[in-house]
Amino acid sequence: MAATQDDLLIIHQLKQGDQRSLLFLYDKYSAALYGVILRICKREDLAQDVLQDSYLKIWQKIDKYDPSKGRFYTWAYRIAKNTALNSLRNSKNLIQTEDFSVYNKETANPEVKDISSLQGVLSSLEAHHLRAIELVYFSGLTHQEAHKEMDVPLGTFKSYIR
Repeated sequence: MAATQDDLLIIHQLKQGDQRSLLFLYDKYSAALYGVILRICKREDLAQDVLQDSYLKIWQKIDKYDPSKGRFYTWAYRIAKNTALNSLRNSKNLIQTEDFSVYNKETANPEVKDISSLQGVLSSLEAHHLRAIELVYFSGLTHQEAHKEMDVPLGTFKSYIR
């Protein structure tokens, strides 16, 4: 999908170091990015800090954005999501208020009709496939982080996920 004119203007201004571009960026994407961050952080005060950190990272890393690899929003979304996840990992006083265990029948995803069948499928996987899925889907690591954790090449790791 091609970049919108607004995105092209924002990207150009960010690359030029024009601080006004942050205002345009904020106006266009703050609600969406804040929503993602708040779902991860669960606390408004932390989410606001993470949003600010995300905009700082976008500002600092704009030269790494490659339009041939995806939309600008997707790139900004990834930065915000990863910043939120890193914030949770680094938070010393994080209190987990929800049980994210896939084995808890009470918090099961409504799309999964029978949690025991999901457990059966997961238990039938080879250990390296199961570990890859646990790292990405249950621990919240990116593929980049998880392949390093498993000490395998990124392509091999992605095949484990598939």
